[in-house]
Amino acid sequence: MTSQSPKQILLSIPKWIIICALIGIFSGSASAFFLVSLDWVTQFRIHHDYIIWLLPLGGFLVGSSYYYWGESVVKGNNLLLEEYEKPKKVIPFKMAPLVLLGTLLTHLFGGSAGREGTAVQMGGAIADQFTKIFKLDNSERRILIILGISAGFASVFGTPLAGAIFALEVLYFSKINFKSIVLSFLVAYAAYFTVEFWEIKHTHYSIPIVPELSFRTIFYTILVGLLSGFAALLFSRSTHFWGSLFSKNIKYPPLRPVIGGIILAIAIAGLGFTKFSGLGVPVIVDSFSNQSDWYDFLLKILFTGFTLGAGFKGGEVTPLFFVGATLGSALSLFIPMPIALLAGIGFVAVFSGATHTPIACTIMGLELFGIESGIFIAIGCTIAYFSSGSVGIYKSQIVKGAKFKLYQRFKGKELEHL
Repeated sequence: MTSQSPKQILLSIPKWIIICALIGIFSGSASAFFLVSLDWVTQFRIHHDYIIWLLPLGGFLVGSSYYYWGESVVKGNNLLLEEYEKPKKVIPFKMAPLVLLGTLLTHLFGGSAGREGTAVQMGGAIADQFTKIFKLDNSERRILIILGISAGFASVFGTPLAGAIFALEVLYFSKINFKSIVLSFLVAYAAYFTVEFWEIKHTHYSIPIVPELSFRTIFYTILVGLLSGFAALLFSRSTHFWGSLFSKNIKYPPLRPVIGGIILAIAIAGLGFTKFSGLGVPVIVDSFSNQSDWYDFLLKILFTGFTLGAGFKGGEVTPLFFVGATLGSALSLFIPMPIALLAGIGFVAVFSGATHTPIACTIMGLELFGIESGIFIAIGCTIAYFSSGSVGIYKSQIVKGAKFKLYQRFKGKELEHL
């Protein structure tokens, strides 16, 4: 794309303000509807726990809908990353209703999944429709995808600053200019305030006690960051392992979540592992005040990786919060730091390691827990980022930057081969 004159730039400002407002309103409203619907299906499952035995039926509905109508959007978040890197064609709008329905069915019947992927995919699909309406070129399409990711993330978690930065950082600031940065923040706040307008409440977390910064507390924080990075690595590898296993051994895609649903129903309902179904927000909240069992984070990794690998829909981020918070909480048995601070560090650090986004995760920690714990959050996220390996939850994500250089020097190989 040729450089624009000052006059052209000035004339484009109203257009992009309108686009940001529309994406923010539509994506924010979609997230608001999703959050209300998600809460309803979750409450229904809790009060009618027998429905978990119908997970195979839910799996068939999800698998069939994508097999017969959603083949072009089945890649989910990875499709957004691919279209950003190498724009080919506008993302079909059907991505939004398909992932919404698939996620609600997954949670209704008790699968272990999150919500970030759903909001981001809805935001991306909604945003990309403006390509045709405003006759945008590939360079401008990239901006739309950034805006969709930003709006979806900011609105579903209530963290506009983190949402804006996450959209930029998950793409490693590739082909991003100053205009993209400004617009990402603008649309994040538009989406955030849209959810506020619909009076949707987000989960509140608190770290009431923060110790003084010392060599001892820094050492413990580094240790939590390292373990969080390893947990992130295990989570990412687990999800990819189960997905590969199902695709290699079950050739008919709708059958994968059916078989997966049978196994999950037996494990969750039959063996009593209901705390690992759905988002697991009550467990996350509890981990900030009560010490979690040492195996909670491992079982959440297992159940979420299996659920998503079998073909159910939903995001990975809230399960990552679960993994990190319960890991940090369990470490309070050995690490003499406040349990809420340990849970908070793990909460965002595991997310940082699994998505290669330490800056966004640090900002998210500040938005959720307050600036008082900021230095501990930043250290945990940075250490987890470097210690989480080369493979994150998004296969199509291009990993560069400090981690790329460190791993290349350490192994003498290209990062993707590590």
